[in-house]
Amino acid sequence: MTGEATWSAVDSYVSDRLLAEAAPVFEAILRANAAAGLPAIDVSPAQGKFLHLLVRIAGAKRVLEIGTLGGYSTVWMASALPPDGHLISLEYAERHAAVARENIARAGLLERVEVRQGAALDLLPDVPGPFDLVFIDADKPNNPGYLDWAVRLSRPGSVIVLDNVVRDGKVTDASSEDRNVRGSRAAFDYVHDHPRLDATALQTVGLKGYDGFALALVR
Repeated sequence: MTGEATWSAVDSYVSDRLLAEAAPVFEAILRANAAAGLPAIDVSPAQGKFLHLLVRIAGAKRVLEIGTLGGYSTVWMASALPPDGHLISLEYAERHAAVARENIARAGLLERVEVRQGAALDLLPDVPGPFDLVFIDADKPNNPGYLDWAVRLSRPGSVIVLDNVVRDGKVTDASSEDRNVRGSRAAFDYVHDHPRLDATALQTVGLKGYDGFALALVR
């Protein structure tokens, strides 16, 4: 067994051994998303738990998410917040935002989460910072703009996570005309040049195939 079959098997093993006690609401969210016809591009369960742990490790009380989809990652992060914590999630598609709100209500987290619907770059000027953690998982061509706002809305010590930056390894192709690849490369350029960001990126394999994320600490 090699390649994607192995990756999926390992993800299943990780879920069985380390995530078995995760609230049933996460499976319910994925079922609701599928029933609503949302694309199956949520983070994996292991990635969701990773985000959950990052929120706890950072001691975050305020989280910003750019790209809600059906609220799967939203609930993973919001469930890590203290009772007085708050998460603002921005979602472009009205249908996705409606499904996300239903899922957040299903998880009992409406008091901690606010979903704002519209184009993120239009909404961000009215979003009140600073945030302790920012998770960016939206349209890739706008990654540099999202990163710029993430830094503006952060403080020294804030954490920024940018998902899907490896693109099946295509991020290394400087001649690529793929808008998503170009957006990822522009994001790396932005982080490289920004004096307030100390960052790395990790390649990932699993249920979601071959990709990766960038992780930055704001100075």
